[in-house]
Amino acid sequence: MLIHPWDAATDDTEWQDWLAAHDFGQLAVNGPAGAPPMVQPTHFAYDPARREVITHLARPNPLWRALEEHPTVLLSVVDDYAFIPGPWQADEDEPPEHGVPTSFYAAVQLTCTAHVVDDPEAKAALLQRQMGHFQPEGGSAPVRAGQAPYGRQLSGLRGLRLEVQEVRAKFKYAGKRSEAVQRRIAERLAERNGPGDAAARGHQERRRAARSVMPR
Repeated sequence: MLIHPWDAATDDTEWQDWLAAHDFGQLAVNGPAGAPPMVQPTHFAYDPARREVITHLARPNPLWRALEEHPTVLLSVVDDYAFIPGPWQADEDEPPEHGVPTSFYAAVQLTCTAHVVDDPEAKAALLQRQMGHFQPEGGSAPVRAGQAPYGRQLSGLRGLRLEVQEVRAKFKYAGKRSEAVQRRIAERLAERNGPGDAAARGHQERRRAARSVMPR
């Protein structure tokens, strides 16, 4: 993923806050020799204190064999995207039809070392942590090895801890454009108000405001 300086996260807090609200991504694993990479959509929970991601997959999933051979994986999360028509991006001194279309989006990529969790007690604890993340209001029985209602189902899945080694974050929201062009884009996003437009506009205005208060 190409990250220009104007698209980079301002600090770790920016991508961590974004990732806390975006917990569904694509887990990419190198396939066997000669085969394409394997990609698994999955919910996950990121723990910044431990610098790890936790998730689980069904035991028959073909990803497990690939993980045993290649434990270095990439978890990719992308959202808050919007298509920006060319005229919106045209510089003030050029015709609207000369503007270049582009995409706005936020993306975080976590390079991780995968650790498979098969011990029943450890697996139950991992699932309980996930349950606490996605369902903090409770309402479900605790996950306990050997205990109903979920104990018998533990054998049908495997847990996965992803030890984060590197984080790459990108917030592509017209960071290199002039103040006037950025304001125009924000106005057009508000007018169009399509899927993703409000989130994209929010990122653009937040980052523009942050740059305006940064020391020069």
